Amino acid sequence: MDKDTKFALLVLGLPILGLIYCAGIIAFLMLFPWGREHPIFTGLGVMIVPFGFAASIWIRASAKAYQKHETGRR
Repeated sequence: MDKDTKFALLVLGLPILGLIYCAGIIAFLMLFPWGREHPIFTGLGVMIVPFGFAASIWIRASAKAYQKHETGRR
């Protein structure tokens, strides 16, 4: 997979994943009264999921770049 294909998937896939995520949150709030009764826990869960996903991608990319940079020094 070349860089252009990866970029196209990112540009098209990220908004679609965001819409699916938002639809899942709305469905959760509609189906489970517990989510409406405990907004602090629901909000934390809604916040932690995308943050954890983004942090894992960021750390993995940084580790890959760092490893590539370190192997180039030898």
